[in-house]
Amino acid sequence: MTRLIKWIALTLLILVPALAAADPVTLKLSFITSDRSSLYQCYVEPFVDAVNAGGAGIVQIKVYFSGAISPAMTEQARLALDGAADLAYVVPGYTPKQFPDVSVLELPGVFRNEREASLVFARLAAAGAFEGYQKFLVVGAFVTIGESIDSRKPIATLAELEGQRLRVNNSITSSAIRTLGAVPTLVPVNQTMDALSQGKLDGVTVPPALLFEFGFGRLATHHYLLEFGGAPVTLVMSREKFASLPPRAQEIIRKYGGDWLSERGADCFVAKNRETVAQLKADARRTVVEPSSADVAAADRVFQSVTEEWAAQSPRNRELLALARAEIAKLRSQNETRP
Repeated sequence: MTRLIKWIALTLLILVPALAAADPVTLKLSFITSDRSSLYQCYVEPFVDAVNAGGAGIVQIKVYFSGAISPAMTEQARLALDGAADLAYVVPGYTPKQFPDVSVLELPGVFRNEREASLVFARLAAAGAFEGYQKFLVVGAFVTIGESIDSRKPIATLAELEGQRLRVNNSITSSAIRTLGAVPTLVPVNQTMDALSQGKLDGVTVPPALLFEFGFGRLATHHYLLEFGGAPVTLVMSREKFASLPPRAQEIIRKYGGDWLSERGADCFVAKNRETVAQLKADARRTVVEPSSADVAAADRVFQSVTEEWAAQSPRNRELLALARAEIAKLRSQNETRP
């Protein structure tokens, strides 16, 4: 009997660690819209799919859609810090006091395209350049370049922006919109449709890919394709939670974040924007206006003045703009030397 007990005990000592190792770490990801959103399909789904495939038996991600953990856009970063979620999709423009430095990524006319802006964001975040991210691992960093104007009122020229009440998602775009004569209102994207349908807004500034996903296209049928600065968004995890993960799980998360995720997200979102613009142009019920060269030049002057005014506000702003431009120069040099 004693031998039998010893044999059972020894067997359990061997099997228990093996059984424990077979259970992967499950991470909760908070996302504010549905799995049909371009924001999810471009910025989050590639990471989730890659981690769940590459981390089978080690780490798995479960996504909680449509604000199931919390629908408040301004609360998403807190969810990751207090443990209500392990990963969270955060729009830092809604909490500028918490993430003040990312406004450099919102400046119009600084970046050539979404890929460039997203990679600058990812690399500067990884280098610890941005205030507010000290407690976070920035898994994914993106900038949605290409926000244009969609209105219930006709817009054929810059002059017709005068007095229009437009939804914006950050203070930089707000400044540019105001200088161009419109009236900006900062509204989270998931609350904008109510304001538009109630007549509190005349139109919205969003990337074309989001026009129908949030319902704006049902009311806004006039589309003025003047591109403003982008909206930074991030996929974050608390550093404390990340440090608690097994080394192999950490390796997998790092592998499918950073530049890998920024590049895929940017390429995906640009493609969806193009598809939507083509759809708008094919719809006879809509007016789609490409700004004239004179209006583009006038807008560029406004964008340059907004950037200069922002940089002049503080030494920190000037430092951030210099960091962004230095990273832009590196990226453009790399692109030029590619075979």
